[in-house]
Amino acid sequence: MPQLIFFALVGLIAYVGYRAFLREAERVTARVRRAERQSATGTTGTLVKDPKTGEYRLAKD
Repeated sequence: MPQLIFFALVGLIAYVGYRAFLREAERVTARVRRAERQSATGTTGTLVKDPKTGEYRLAKD
């Protein structure tokens, strides 16, 4: 029985780690794609509209 609990915990930790890895990989991929688009068009940043004030600011990574 202890082996079953141990392997269940290892599986759960592996699953959570895999999900965190995918989330980080998507974040990095989005940053790289944004940088590629910026270099292709010659821009120096991406503007994002602040919903509260209505002002545009540079996007933070």
